[in-house]
Amino acid sequence: MRRVALVKAWILAAALLVSAPAAAEIRIIQSPGGQVGPFLDLFEKVRESGERVVIDGPCLSACTLVLSIVPGERICVTKRAVLGFHAARSVDRRGRFYAEPEASEAVLQAYPGPVRDWISRRGGLTSRLLLLKGRDLVAIYPRCR
Repeated sequence: MRRVALVKAWILAAALLVSAPAAAEIRIIQSPGGQVGPFLDLFEKVRESGERVVIDGPCLSACTLVLSIVPGERICVTKRAVLGFHAARSVDRRGRFYAEPEASEAVLQAYPGPVRDWISRRGGLTSRLLLLKGRDLVAIYPRCR
């Protein structure tokens, strides 16, 4: 059952990214996030590829791990880009969510300094979704050209 969920998460993550080989870029057009493992694997491959990442829509939850893995100089944002952050959480065998404070701290520390500072100024990672967009976002990452 867990393996099926991981495969589904991997397929979802891959489907949400559109690659344009001629332009040598990966475009994130909409990602609600999901399980962390498949995103870590995917973004590691993107980092190794040397391709640029264009965030062109919502990149929420585990999708934001791209900021920790792909070098910042290879990330740009469009006017539709929105990054959504929240505390790490897991699901128990009964389907109930529970907080993972140590994982939240590790994720926060892995984000680049300006992102970490932005999150901290808004109270840190909690169960509430923090949305980084617009002027705040382009103060950290450049607009795509």
